[in-house]
Amino acid sequence: MAVHGKTVMITGASRGIGEAAARLFAREGANVVLLARGQDKIAEIAGDIGESALAVPCDVSRFQELASAVTAATDAFGPVDILINNAGVIEPVAHIGEADPEAWSHVIDINLKGVFYGIRAVLPSMVERGGGSILNISSGAAYGPTEAWSHYNASKAGALMLTRSVDKEYRDKGIRAIGLSPGTVATEMQREIKKSGINPVSQLNWSDHIPPEWPAIALRWMCEPEADEFLGADISLRDEGIRARLGLTS
Repeated sequence: MAVHGKTVMITGASRGIGEAAARLFAREGANVVLLARGQDKIAEIAGDIGESALAVPCDVSRFQELASAVTAATDAFGPVDILINNAGVIEPVAHIGEADPEAWSHVIDINLKGVFYGIRAVLPSMVERGGGSILNISSGAAYGPTEAWSHYNASKAGALMLTRSVDKEYRDKGIRAIGLSPGTVATEMQREIKKSGINPVSQLNWSDHIPPEWPAIALRWMCEPEADEFLGADISLRDEGIRARLGLTS
């Protein structure tokens, strides 16, 4: 019942965790707004889901596009109750001394500024209505350096600090800000990492990764009051205790 009838906006919803979350939340009775740059794919997913889904083409590195997406969501289903900041990229993987500055900056634009832009777009309405949930996809990369991932490490560390900052500034106004660190997930990003051949993550086998449905289940649970102990922090799906609480097993 925590999500039934709610309006859920999901960035990066064309595949992987975003797509899995959109389908799960819709099955739970939520209205889902799918955001991604790939218009055809999110339109296809929304068509599969039905009348409770809306596809909105959006580049999260541009604030005005996110603001317009919030307006579209509100017009279709009502104000956004839950924001899932999922959009993220890791290419190009490169050592700092060889990284292309514009490409490095573009990852920051999506992975960090895109998270801020999403928060900024939904927060005023949430505060006015006295509550809302902001769920940010984090990473173990937020906590320590990984070879050739300086852009990704920096962006995820920044996103974690945004989760903590929203909690510090707005918890008393009814805003629930929580991060999810899913570990390695069987998505297209892992295929890109594998191709790079750099650092231990690229050496993992496909069977080592969890399915995207697991983070989707975690995100759904994070909307429940039971998850309030994690406000302002990350939940790690590498934690066997968390997996047990969610009924997730290998």
